[in-house]
Amino acid sequence: MTADTAALTGPADSVPLEPEEFQRVAAAIEEAVGRIVVGQHEAVRGALICLIAGGHALLEGVPGLGKTTLARALAGALELEPKRIQFTPDLMPADITGTTVLIQGADTQETQLRFEPGPIFANVVIADEINRAAPRTQSALLEAMQEHTVTTANLTRELPAPFFVLATQNPVEMYGTYPLPEAELDRFFLKLRFDFPPVAELNEMVGLTTTAEHDRAQRSAAPVADATTLLRMNALVRAVPAAAHVIDYASRLVVSLHPGTAGATAAVKRFVRLGPSPRGAQALALAGRVAALIEGRHNLSIDDVQAIALPALRHRLVLSIDAERQSVSPDDIVREAIEALPREAA
Repeated sequence: MTADTAALTGPADSVPLEPEEFQRVAAAIEEAVGRIVVGQHEAVRGALICLIAGGHALLEGVPGLGKTTLARALAGALELEPKRIQFTPDLMPADITGTTVLIQGADTQETQLRFEPGPIFANVVIADEINRAAPRTQSALLEAMQEHTVTTANLTRELPAPFFVLATQNPVEMYGTYPLPEAELDRFFLKLRFDFPPVAELNEMVGLTTTAEHDRAQRSAAPVADATTLLRMNALVRAVPAAAHVIDYASRLVVSLHPGTAGATAAVKRFVRLGPSPRGAQALALAGRVAALIEGRHNLSIDDVQAIALPALRHRLVLSIDAERQSVSPDDIVREAIEALPREAA
């Protein structure tokens, strides 16, 4: 097993949940989160898929839309320990991973070194405005996200299971942001959009949060499951069968987004500098399985792969200057690739 696949693997001793129970628990989690987060159904579903699959989510949207609220609501619905890290330009890597400190006893002159864990030692890590920190600090998350470990002072420490990073990101056009490096973006399972709500949802949001009954306790979702249930859901996901032609379709879709391949569209050849890594195909196959189970189906289909393609691949494309100049987005390119790609191999 490679390091890449190991990071997406759940505990081997977890007993898979029954499919009917899986669907019931997933619906209960969405309902509990929906009482806290108004609208944003695609982002809520995508974050839940990441959590069940054992991956990490990147939420992009302007400040104040409820991205952090979503993370706290998910943690509350599953009785997981959340910790929040506010990323700022002066944040240091040790502020995330922890550091070794010198401790002197109260009744003695003896001193000893002790490791003080950072906020990354939690089940749910809310990395708020991750692109406001310098790349050196952002890189502190790479080992944790991929290997579920933290190495400090030549010692490697395991992170708790389940471990889920939900990072929020401001649009790169906003002042004081640093673009995330490609290697870090690739480690996010899905990239989800948080759009400004329509008037009806904004009315509901204002009504919920400006009344006398609203308090801090109401911002946390009521628990409907726990960490053990989540790990059992992950075990079931990996037992979902996938036909060879469906896996082949996912792989061909990823390959078609590389400009040097024969199946690449004209838009890919013109606007894409670098296509998705193999993690993109892994995300399609794994997230598609979760989506199928949530909808009550017990096998991965090509439709599931297509449905999850945008959040699984949009952040894994490196576009050219021409794409930015002509307002061509990664979503446009992925949609065109899906339309052009035959469902069956030639």
